[in-house]
Amino acid sequence: MIQSMTGYGKAVVAYKEKKIYVEVKSLNSKQLDLSTRIAPLYREKEMEIRQMVSAALVRGKVDFAIWIEKEAGCEATPINAALVENYYHQLKAIATKAGIPEPEDWFVTLLRLPDVTNKTEVEVLDEEEWKAARTAVQQALDALCEFRRQEGAALQRKFEEKIDNIGQLLASIEPYEKSRVEKIRNRIVEGLKEIPEADYDKNRLEQELIYYIEKLDISEEKQRLANHLKYFRETMEGSDAQGKKLGFIAQEMGREINTTGSKSNQAEMQNIVVMMKDELEQIKEQVLNAL
Repeated sequence: MIQSMTGYGKAVVAYKEKKIYVEVKSLNSKQLDLSTRIAPLYREKEMEIRQMVSAALVRGKVDFAIWIEKEAGCEATPINAALVENYYHQLKAIATKAGIPEPEDWFVTLLRLPDVTNKTEVEVLDEEEWKAARTAVQQALDALCEFRRQEGAALQRKFEEKIDNIGQLLASIEPYEKSRVEKIRNRIVEGLKEIPEADYDKNRLEQELIYYIEKLDISEEKQRLANHLKYFRETMEGSDAQGKKLGFIAQEMGREINTTGSKSNQAEMQNIVVMMKDELEQIKEQVLNAL
């Protein structure tokens, strides 16, 4: 079945006093074009994250982000109370000795001093937290893949509609194709009658007519186009449905339609060819979104 390259997935996993968020977005691209934004704590796992994304998504322009939100109490930077008290006594002693007025708001003054509110602890990623983060990554990728499958199903319905339309248009050519042989013959014969002095060999005329009509024959083009339509359907239904493969089949369909148009010397047939080209162009546009 077809999958779209367009998708979106998001996951949130709680771990102790924090929440781990993962968001993945993808658009169509010929290859895997991965852009990442990774929280500093998880940067050591970037290669593993990239491998997970590559295995799950195959190709597409992918934006990946993982970040952390901590509970309000955890976000507060601790104040070094002992250092604040030490600063206070030193400043008070200096003010008394030098006769300098003490500040009206001690807290404003003290909190501006060095290292009072510096955060000194360094976070280290442990295996348990990485397991939680990895779960979030996998859940987001699974959600995006499910999105892709839903979009792919919509794409497939669109393709089936367009393939049906081309098949119906191809069948509608047949009546005009049969009648034009007689029209060609009558036009040539009538043209010769307008030249009374012209002398021609009727057997040779028949041979030339057959040769001319064979050059305009589109039986092979019709058969090949019908085969391409069938192959396109089979490829969509297959387990290895690929956007690139569908694109190649659409190109072959275009060649047969173009050749049919070049051989169609009748206005009605040419109009049908134009409509087939329009349906095929819509298929080509949407194939670019297929994985």
